[in-house]
Amino acid sequence: MGTSPLGRTLVIANPAANRGQGAEGAAFVQRFLDSYRGATTAHELILTKAPGDAQNLAREANGFDTILALGGDGVIHEAVNGLMERDATNRPQLGIIPMGSGNDYARTLGMAINDPSRTLAQLVRGHASSLEVGRVNGVHFMETLSFGMDAAIALDTTRRRVEETTSRHGEELFISSGIRIFSEGSNGWPCRASFDGRPEMTLPTVIFAVQVGPTYGGGFAICPKADPSDGLLDVCYNVKIPRRPWLLALLGLARFGRHTESSCVNLLRFEHATMDFEAQPPCQVDGEELCGTHFEVDVVPQALRVIVP
Repeated sequence: MGTSPLGRTLVIANPAANRGQGAEGAAFVQRFLDSYRGATTAHELILTKAPGDAQNLAREANGFDTILALGGDGVIHEAVNGLMERDATNRPQLGIIPMGSGNDYARTLGMAINDPSRTLAQLVRGHASSLEVGRVNGVHFMETLSFGMDAAIALDTTRRRVEETTSRHGEELFISSGIRIFSEGSNGWPCRASFDGRPEMTLPTVIFAVQVGPTYGGGFAICPKADPSDGLLDVCYNVKIPRRPWLLALLGLARFGRHTESSCVNLLRFEHATMDFEAQPPCQVDGEELCGTHFEVDVVPQALRVIVP
């Protein structure tokens, strides 16, 4: 097995993740860590019971070298925010065991998805790398922040997972929500935006995605070259509003990152941005709704040590 980087480890697991598969994953992880003593120097597993539990546990966990977040992007988002509330000198490293529907942060890190056996093998043979996170109005995000129609799609998929009995998940769920919402069209949410002190732009915001890693929505490469170790955030935004058929076409092209060839969108990298909307837009941060009209967005370079393969 080699030398595991985990040390004293707290596993924070969401048993409800991916329609209850999180509970099975947590049970497997418990058996694995109990059986293979060389994986950690000591370990504890706690199941979350309500929203916010993972953030509180990560913030208050003292004496641990590693926090392992087991579940979807939601529980990882909470764990990241809990860790970022701690002093940087007393911040455990982060590992993830992705058991969700979207799993976009897992894709960014190169982790096995919905396969705790393979993920644990990656973790105990992995190494810690210093990676950035984003911050918007005091809320940290490890993968994505978006406004406009793509945010409306992300929020719709979250709602449907909670309210509907649907077998769709990940990319399929995102596409089904996207077809409906993009087909409805939009006049956009006018926004004044400035990046790193450059001249302010007025944008007819329909698509506006800020990324730490390349993908959102279960694998859509919205910012294909986003790198979580470069100290910069990537953004993809529309500069004009295409007609509805082209909106749907852009959705399809984004699956493979080919939307970047369109004259309707622009991509750039930045450290700090401000955005002011005339009216409150749909906004999501790692799948969680965020309300407001004024947004301050920053990158926090080398914020977390994250275990990667």
